[in-house]
Amino acid sequence: MVQASLYEEIGRLKMELDWVKKLRVSAEEKRRWIDPGHPELSIRRQCALLGLSRASFYYESAQESPEDLALMRRIDAQYTRTPFYGSRRMTVSLYEQGYGVNRKRVQRLMRRMGLWGIAPGPRTSRAHPAHRVYPYLLRDLVVERPNQVWSTDITYIPMRAGFMFLVAILNWYSRYVLSWGLSNTLDTVFCLEALEEALSAGRPEIFRAASSPVRRSPVCSRRTRCGSAWTAAGGSSTTSLSSAFGVRSSTRTSTSGTTAA
Repeated sequence: MVQASLYEEIGRLKMELDWVKKLRVSAEEKRRWIDPGHPELSIRRQCALLGLSRASFYYESAQESPEDLALMRRIDAQYTRTPFYGSRRMTVSLYEQGYGVNRKRVQRLMRRMGLWGIAPGPRTSRAHPAHRVYPYLLRDLVVERPNQVWSTDITYIPMRAGFMFLVAILNWYSRYVLSWGLSNTLDTVFCLEALEEALSAGRPEIFRAASSPVRRSPVCSRRTRCGSAWTAAGGSSTTSLSSAFGVRSSTRTSTSGTTAA
């Protein structure tokens, strides 16, 4: 009876030991479990129980050299000024500053710092099937009067820590900035606020938006289509507005306070 219970205990301990070894725990975590001053279990035995090699327990990661730290500071400063620099252009920039390093070293340091050049990823320019395709109205067009063509686009302004997004709406004839906005997130809210501010002062015949949240916003498309020009009773005017991205809307004519679409 005692022998049976002993075998049962041995089997249970073996099962538990196998379960511990199969735990999805990193080597660093297992190293923290080991007690070098344990009175009964040696380090060798603790490593065996945890399925950790003794070489992994004694391993100490190499520290960056002072030269690498200096390079990392240079890379960080250059990246703040030009966040679109990848490892190739960063290597050229460091070489011009007097640091003769190869690209592999720059790649390793940039990966260590979590830096990479800001650039469009794959398939980011493919249009969504649900987005309407608008004709291009500016080909061979002579811009000869104010409010004939407006345009908008988004860029970013590098800051000491990160960057801000800038949207601007421009009158092509005068090159006058009608409105602008800043935001730390690339959404449509600050773009539409800038659009509303520009529309409060006038209406364009053609409104062109580059690839941006403004262009993809259905609110912007409706907002630039629905406006119209009105005159006092007895007057008349015809205004052909565009939807976003250079598309003319239906023309409305106002005569003596009546409207014909």
